[in-house]
Amino acid sequence: MDQKKLILPNYLKILAILFLIIAIVFIMVVGRNLLIPLLLAGYISALLTPISDWLETKKFSRTSSSIVALLTGLIGILGLLTFIGFQVASFTRDLDNVGDKLNDYLEDIESFISDKLQIETGLGRGIDKESIIDLLETNSGSIADIIFSTLGSLTTFLLLTVFIFFFLLFRSHLTQFVAMIFHNHDPKEVKAEIKELKKVVQKYIIGVFKVMAILAVVNTAILFGLGIKHAVFFGVFAGILNIIPFLGPFLGAILPTIFAFLTKDSLWYPIGVVISFQIIQLIESNFLTPKIVGSNVNLNAFITFLGLMVGSAIWGIAGMIVIIPTLALLREIFTLDESTKPFALLFGEEEEIEKKKT
Repeated sequence: MDQKKLILPNYLKILAILFLIIAIVFIMVVGRNLLIPLLLAGYISALLTPISDWLETKKFSRTSSSIVALLTGLIGILGLLTFIGFQVASFTRDLDNVGDKLNDYLEDIESFISDKLQIETGLGRGIDKESIIDLLETNSGSIADIIFSTLGSLTTFLLLTVFIFFFLLFRSHLTQFVAMIFHNHDPKEVKAEIKELKKVVQKYIIGVFKVMAILAVVNTAILFGLGIKHAVFFGVFAGILNIIPFLGPFLGAILPTIFAFLTKDSLWYPIGVVISFQIIQLIESNFLTPKIVGSNVNLNAFITFLGLMVGSAIWGIAGMIVIIPTLALLREIFTLDESTKPFALLFGEEEEIEKKKT
C-alpha cells in the first residue's frame, strides 16, 4: 500500500525557513568564541591537508604528518605576524614628525584666513602633539587589532591550534561520517564530492594569498617609487586588507594617502597614491582575481555584499573574512542536489544563468 506524502502549505515552509535562519543566527551569535576558531581551523586544515598527505607518502604516520603540517602553518602565520609587528613599531616611532607637519599646515591655514578674512580661528596655536601621537598610535593599534582579530586572545589561538590538529588527524573519519549521513547516495560519489569541495577551498585560499602577495609587492613598489616612508608597512597592510571585498582596498589606501599628505611638501604625492591605488584596484578586480582565484567563488555582487554585511554584523572583521569562502562552499554544496540547485543559481553570477539559457 502506497504511503501518501505529507505536503506542507507554502506558508509553513516559509515559516520553517525563517525559523531555521533565526536559529542559525542565534547560534552564531551565542557561539561566536567557539565557532570562529572552528571555522577558521576548517579552512586552514584544508589548506594544510596536501602537506600532510605528501608526508604520509614518505612513510610518516597520520599523527606525525599532522603535527608537521600544523607546525608548518603556525610558523608561517607567526612569521607573518612578527614581520607586521616590526613594521607597525617602526611606523609608530615616526609619528612625532607627523604631528609637527600637521601643526605647520594649521599655521598656514590660520595665516591665510587671518590675511584674507580678518578672522582669528585659533588654528595657529596648533594641536597638542601628544594628542596627535596618541590618536595615530590608537589608529595604528586598530590596524594591529584587524590583523590579530581573527585570532583574538591566547585562548582562541590555542583553540584554533587544537582544532587544526584534530581536523588533520581525523580527516578520514570526518569524510566517512559525511558519507554515512548520505547513505542513500553512492559512498564513492559522496567521497569524491567531498574531495572536490576540499579542492575548491584550497584553490580559493591559495588564490587569495597569491593576490594578496602580488598586491603587497606592487603597492610597496609604487609607494617606494613615490618616496613614501614606511612603504613596506603600507603596501603589505593594503595587500592584507584586500581579503575584505569592496571595503578592503578602500581602507588600505586611506592610511598611505593621509601619511603622504602630512609628510610631503606637494599635494601631488597623496594624489599619486590615490591614483596608483585606484589603478591597482582596477587591475586586481578585472584581471588578477578572475584569473588567479578563477571560478572557485563565482558569487554575484549582491550575495557577496549581503554576506559581508551579515558577517560583519555577527562576527565583525573575522566574519567578513570567512563569509566569502563559506558562501562559495555553500554554493558548491547546493549544486549537488536538484532540490537545492535554485539556491546555487541565486548565489551565482548572471553569466551562468545566460549560459544555462543557451
